Amino acid sequence: MPAQRQLHLNLNFLNAGTHSAAWLWPDGDPAAFVDPAYYVKVARIAERGTFDAIFLADHPTFPDRSDFRPFQALEPTILLATIAAATEHIGLIATVSSTYNDPFNIARRFATLDQVSGGRAGINIVTTADRSAAFNFGLEQHVAHAQRYERAVEFADVLTALWDSWADDALVGDKTAPVFVDPARVRRIDHRGPHFAVRGPSTVPRSPQGRPLIVQAGGSDDGLELAARHAEAVFTAAHTLDRAKAYAEKLRARTASVGRPADAIRILPGLVTIIGGTEAEAKRREEELWDLAPLEQGVRWIAGLLQVDAARLTLDKPLPDDLTVPTDGMTTFAAEALAKGRRDNLTVRELIRSQGAGGTNHRTVVGSPEQIAETIETWFASGDIAGFNLMPDVLPSGLEAFVDHVVPILRRRGIFRAAYEGRTLRDHFGLPRAERRPASVSPVETPEGRKPELAASA
Repeated sequence: MPAQRQLHLNLNFLNAGTHSAAWLWPDGDPAAFVDPAYYVKVARIAERGTFDAIFLADHPTFPDRSDFRPFQALEPTILLATIAAATEHIGLIATVSSTYNDPFNIARRFATLDQVSGGRAGINIVTTADRSAAFNFGLEQHVAHAQRYERAVEFADVLTALWDSWADDALVGDKTAPVFVDPARVRRIDHRGPHFAVRGPSTVPRSPQGRPLIVQAGGSDDGLELAARHAEAVFTAAHTLDRAKAYAEKLRARTASVGRPADAIRILPGLVTIIGGTEAEAKRREEELWDLAPLEQGVRWIAGLLQVDAARLTLDKPLPDDLTVPTDGMTTFAAEALAKGRRDNLTVRELIRSQGAGGTNHRTVVGSPEQIAETIETWFASGDIAGFNLMPDVLPSGLEAFVDHVVPILRRRGIFRAAYEGRTLRDHFGLPRAERRPASVSPVETPEGRKPELAASA
């Protein structure tokens, strides 16, 4: 009999927690967002719950809502290296903007993280639309949507080529010969494209999992194309199971069209949780959080997402009838917010509350551990999603509640691991070690300037 499918859970690590008032909670620490010890503490809780990975978002600009809540201030790969040293199993995924980075530096950085963690690294490749970010990189306007994704696909091509530039047996270390690295087993990539020219090879050998896991987050047509060609997991937004199933169907079709198995990609929607011992306790916790939250932040967030003047939004009225999904920016989140507001005839106030507890635009579940587990199992049983990118309302208390009370239920139902069965991130996701892709480029030159014959493994 084939093994039963196993649920996958990542922690979407958003500083004090997902809710906009998380840092105002009684045990919240306003300085925790720059405290490495805090991140290690939360990561260890997630590892105790046998989560697949922790996921750190990143954004290369100072946020305009910095007066309302903490933000991702620390460079994620350095932070994940700190976490790697304090944990043993949990995967380490960080977001990187392909719009404002060069692939060689990023390939080297993540290959290093993969080595020091023993094969637990993953990279979430995104594009950046904010004009404020463009100002930090010498531009007066953000890069157009189509160009951003064209660059992102090429960016991922170069990353993969660099990570595969070493054969598994290239590091010889033969003291008698003496031969340290066999140059016939290390190849240049000689990439020249519209956006990048990279000779290579990488400076870092392949890791225990072969190369870092590639993740993508974005539901536009261009985002689907990037995911179909390169991703092994996707983080998506879906407020209903029907929307999750529709997204999965589109992604499978696109993945098959580029010659990959239709089910090659693990799909993980975001899930915000507010947990109490009973449903009434959970709802009371939610109300207490909202009592702390400044509504002005939610209005500004919705207005920015839908690219509308905030003055046009009235808290106790529905969204204006003439609003449409913007053609640029965070189009996936905007489409989800607009669809939910229209479908449920929500006022702006209600929509703010529905958007992932204060500005994340993911499904929110408020209830007892049994109710949370039931929602997770129902979505997972559909066969269209592999698990969730979990987003607790407050950290660490919301995560502790999930690990201590929801995880045991999922284990009893036989859909979530009781212990880690491997050491690498690919092991956790049930993926094989990444095979080195073939290439028709030359190996590196020997010290004498000769190009040795390309070995079969090169």
